Amino acid sequence: MQAGIHPEYQAVVFVDSTTGKKFLSGSTLTSNETTEFEGKEYPMIRMDITSDSHPFYTGKQKFTQADGAVDKFNKKYGLKNN
Repeated sequence: MQAGIHPEYQAVVFVDSTTGKKFLSGSTLTSNETTEFEGKEYPMIRMDITSDSHPFYTGKQKFTQADGAVDKFNKKYGLKNN
């Protein structure tokens, strides 16, 4: 790798804005905000959605009705569902 052209890779704390859960991960992102995590100070990045609050991962996912696009097409053109 060429020296001097790559961003600095560092430990960063990601905070879920919805739940307040904190995740420590490596990243090249930077921030002016900092937070304490397990006794050390880290840069903090706020996230709107993480695996802690996303409906797919929390099991609170809403499923649409089975009356989807195929059924809508069949109704529109008078076809029977098999």
